This record gives sequence, structure tokens and C-alpha cells, in this order.
Amino acid sequence: MNLADGQDLVVPGPSPGFDWGRVCRAGGIAACILIVYCVATMVQIAVFGGTPATAAEAFALLHQNKLVGLLRLDFPTVVVLPLYYLLFLGLFAALRDVDRTNAVLATALVFVGITLVLAMPTALPMLTLSEKYAAATTEALRGQFLAAGEAVLASDIWHGTGAFVGGILVQGGAVLISVVMLRSRVFGKTTAYVGIAMHGVDLLHIILAPFFPAASLVLMIIAGPLYPVWLFLVGRKLIRASGGGGV
Repeated sequence: MNLADGQDLVVPGPSPGFDWGRVCRAGGIAACILIVYCVATMVQIAVFGGTPATAAEAFALLHQNKLVGLLRLDFPTVVVLPLYYLLFLGLFAALRDVDRTNAVLATALVFVGITLVLAMPTALPMLTLSEKYAAATTEALRGQFLAAGEAVLASDIWHGTGAFVGGILVQGGAVLISVVMLRSRVFGKTTAYVGIAMHGVDLLHIILAPFFPAASLVLMIIAGPLYPVWLFLVGRKLIRASGGGGV
């Protein structure tokens, strides 16, 4: 087709489709990083201990060794947790043609849950309070900072209402996406069943935590070691799928 001035009119062809393979690859890489985080967290807890039980203990830790204090206050969790956005987006990319409705619902639940958890107080407010506590010149001021620290610990990413609801949403979405995997050729049934068992136990752990803390702790100990296994299985499948097979 020619224009009046003699120039050719170029008609663009169809635009290329969205590259879901890259999304799968990003999810697989996120899973690999999360494996390192899970193993490092287990080592950290074994070597340095878990979350401080009181604000006074947390302040003392931060004063003696800021790095160890931040580790025990789960600061690495805050840094790594956004990788779950990439991981579950990758899972959606791989499962969108298997059951789009449930894949969308599971991904949305996880996204909302992660956002709620990240909105809760973390190690950084404790770091600020510990510095103010150390600089306080009266017992009254120290008492105020200790009270503020206890409030932060009571509403942090593990104990606050937002964390409780967010955790239920994340684990519920993860169980649902694992159920969708059962009908997928990309993920084997082993990966699906490990995900259902692990996230199901972790979901029960979160629900029971406020009411039966001892039983909840046992469930958390059971679910914890399964995370590197599931992440390895999922990450490997996503990276393989990113090459075009099954996506």
C-alpha cells in the first residue's frame, strides 16, 4: 500500500506474547535464594539462638553486637520475604493454564499475606529504641523505652494481628497452589504433596500459636526442615519450565 507522497505504509505485525518463561526463571532463582536463607536461618538459630524473649534482652544484644542482635530479631527475614512475590508469580506463570482461577486466587492470597507481614514492626524499630535506651539518663526514660520495646515485640512480624492474618493467607494460598500442582505436568506429584503437607502443617502452626503455643512449636519444628526440600523441587521445576517446556 502506498501513500500519496510515494512513501510505503508499514503495517506492523502482531506483537509478541508476554514472556512467561522469564517469570518462571525469576521464580526459580527466588526459590534458590530462599533455600540459602532457610539453611542460614537454621544455622543461625543453632549457633546464636532465636528471637529474644524480652525487650531488655534485645537491647542488650544490640548493644553488645549489633549484627547478632539484628540476626536474632529476624532482620534477614524482612530482606528476603519479598522474594515470595517472585516465587509465587513464577508458580502462577507455570500453572496459569492448569487452573487459572485457583492459581490467581492462591497468588493473590500470598501477595496480600506477605504485604501484611511486611507492614508489621521489625528489627529496625528495636535498633532505634535500643540506642535511645542506652543514651537515657534516668530510670524513668529507660522504663519508657523498655515498654516501647515490649510493644514492638508483641506486634512484630511473628506476633501481631497483621502477621497472624498474613501468615494464614500466605500458607492458605501456598496450600491451594500446591493442590493445583497435582494436575500439572510441570510439577510432579511429589512436589505437590510435599507442598500440601508442609504448608498445611505450617498453617495449623499459625492458627494454634495464640492458643496452644507448645503444640504450635512442635508443628513449626516439623514444617521447618521441609522448606528447603520444597523450594529445591519447585525452583528446579520453574527453571526447567523457563526454557519453554510446559509454560
